[in-house]
Amino acid sequence: MAEIAMDALDKAILTALLADGRQSQVELAERVPLSPTAIGRRIRALEQSGVISGYEAKVNRKALGFTMMVVVQISLESQNQDLLVAFEQAAAAAPSVVSCYMMSGQDDYLITVLARDLADFERIHKEQLSRLPGVSRLHSSFVLREVTSRSLPGSSLLR
Repeated sequence: MAEIAMDALDKAILTALLADGRQSQVELAERVPLSPTAIGRRIRALEQSGVISGYEAKVNRKALGFTMMVVVQISLESQNQDLLVAFEQAAAAAPSVVSCYMMSGQDDYLITVLARDLADFERIHKEQLSRLPGVSRLHSSFVLREVTSRSLPGSSLLR
């Protein structure tokens, strides 16, 4: 996808939405020197161009009992295109997988999993991860503490 050209007002709107995605157009107009109507038009244009791809709530996983985050490095038996497609579809469908990245280097994929506790992760490992197509090796690392997590740093829009 080609980079979308944005002016300073678009960047200001995006920066404000990254800080608080629930702001109304009126609240945004207090931060960005445009009318609420003009803000609404720009937001729709950013959505239509694909810059804004959706909205979601940031949920406190620990409040829901997911006290463990595990990063799993996965190597596959081969790089066969059919196997890669099958693996990616299965990983995307696995209920405990919250992210999956195809990697360069030693491992083929990096997956993040949420679990309630060690016994829950053991179940996920047996029932979901080890059953993914073509897996030859799984290496799990337990996250001790999350330092930061964001979709995009607002400062990246300043350039």
